[in-house]
Amino acid sequence: MNASLPTDEALRAALAGLLDGLPPSQAARAVERLIANYRGATPTGTPLLRDRSDVAAYAAYRMPATFEAVRSALEALAVAAPGWVPASHVDVGGGTGAAVWAAEATWPDQGDEGGVSGAGEGRTTTVLDWAEPALALGRELATGSRVPALRDVEWRRTRIGTGLKLPECDLVTVSYVLNELTDGDRAALVAETARAAEAVVIVEPGTPDGYERVIEARDVLIGAGLRVAAPCPHSGACPIEPGTDWCHFAARVSRSSLHRQVKGGSLAYEDEKFSYVAAVRFDAEPVRARVTRKPQTRKGQMLLDLCTENDGLRRESVSKRHGPLYRSARDASWGDAWPPHDARRDHAPDRTPDRSPDRSPESG
Repeated sequence: MNASLPTDEALRAALAGLLDGLPPSQAARAVERLIANYRGATPTGTPLLRDRSDVAAYAAYRMPATFEAVRSALEALAVAAPGWVPASHVDVGGGTGAAVWAAEATWPDQGDEGGVSGAGEGRTTTVLDWAEPALALGRELATGSRVPALRDVEWRRTRIGTGLKLPECDLVTVSYVLNELTDGDRAALVAETARAAEAVVIVEPGTPDGYERVIEARDVLIGAGLRVAAPCPHSGACPIEPGTDWCHFAARVSRSSLHRQVKGGSLAYEDEKFSYVAAVRFDAEPVRARVTRKPQTRKGQMLLDLCTENDGLRRESVSKRHGPLYRSARDASWGDAWPPHDARRDHAPDRTPDRSPDRSPESG
C-alpha cells in the first residue's frame, strides 16, 4: 500500500487540478471579490462563497495560506501543551477545511493504522459551514487525498452565529471567520466555543482590525475561565496600547504554479500575516517571552522586542559577550519564544520548524 504524503504536500497535490476547466478570467473575478471581502471591515452576515467557481478560486487563493497560519497557531499550542493531543475537533466556519489539514499536520492521527481508514481509534473531526459549495469541495479534496484520517471527516451545513450549538469536544478552531459575522453573532460564537471546547484556537488576518477581533475573543475566552496558552506569555491584559500597534505574526507559504497564476504573482513563496489566540481549560505552559518584531542587528549586538510574562513589552539587548545566547539571538525570528532554551520548549523541539520569513511590523 502506498505511504501517505506529508500533509502539506498532500494538500498541494489535492489543489493541483482544482481550476481545470475554469476560465482564468472567471477565477480572477472571483479572487478580486474575495480579496475585497477578506480585507474589508464590514461584516456581510452571509456566506462569501456562493458557487463552485467562488470556492475553487478561494481554495487556490487562500487555502495554502490559511493552512500555514492555522498550523503555526496549532503548533504554538502543541508546544505549550506537549502531552496533549485532541481526540475530537470541530472546525467552525471551516469552508474547504484548511484547519482540518493543519490539525492533521500538527497531531498526525494514529487511528488510521497502516493507512487503512477507521482501523483504530482516530480523531473525530467535524467541519461546520453555511456554504454548501465550500463543504462539497472540502469533502472532495479530503476524500481524494492520500491522508487517510481526512477521509472520515464529517462535513455539515449549518448557520454560523447566534443559536449555534457545538458538541463538547477537545478542540475548536475558528479561522478567518469572525470578520464575516455581525457583532452579535461574533460574540455568541466565541462564547459557545468557550462552553464546548477544552481548547479554542482563533485565527484572523494580521491587520489592525483582525487583531482587535482576536483581542475581543481573547477577553471572552478568559472571562469564560480559559487560560491563554499562546502566543501570549500570560492571560493578563494585552500590553499594547490600543491604536498604537497590533500583535501579529507571519508564516511563509510555498506557492505552486497554479497558486501563482491565480494570485497574479511570480515569487515561489508569500508571507501570510495573521493574528491568533489559543486558550485552554487544562494545564499549559506558555513561553516566558515571545519575539514581537523582526530582531534588529547592530554592531556586536542583537536587539529583541519582546512581550514578556511579567514586564509587558520590553527590548532586550544581547551582545557578543553573552556567548551562546548571542548566537541564539542572531538565529531568532519574529514570533519565536525567548529565551531559546526555555525548559518548556525543550519538551517538543521539533514543534517549531523555521518557516517564518524575515519581516518587519511595518509590512503587516
